[in-house]
Amino acid sequence: MSEHPILVGFDGTDAAHRAVKFAGIRAEAEGCPIHIAYILEWSPYSFLSAQELEERHQRRSEELVRAESTLNPALEILKNKNIKVTYEVRYGHSGELMCKIAKEQQATQIIIGRKGGSALGARLLGSLALTLVQAAPLPVTVVP
Repeated sequence: MSEHPILVGFDGTDAAHRAVKFAGIRAEAEGCPIHIAYILEWSPYSFLSAQELEERHQRRSEELVRAESTLNPALEILKNKNIKVTYEVRYGHSGELMCKIAKEQQATQIIIGRKGGSALGARLLGSLALTLVQAAPLPVTVVP
């Protein structure tokens, strides 16, 4: 049994739900926890007026609430399994943050879902998958 989690990237899509289900099976088999990361793309490098900044802050608060509710089905998938599940919502670049969270959590692997259904999408994997496969400091599993 390991206290180091499997890190799952989640965004509410069908692909992300498949990744959560797969991670649940792996976590049960390995006897380890799951940590779910929901990352909202957000660039701090924008020049905004005071009004735009206030509107952006309001949108950010709304996005956080929406992200929390989007996580509920993922947590529901895992609730009947005998595993510890934690989660977090962060703003930033998905690839960079997934690598950072993996290090912070001392994760054993990263699991994400593949969204692309086309032949081209399957060849290219997707930008997050490609970034993680190239940059992650640990194994990455891409669930079809």
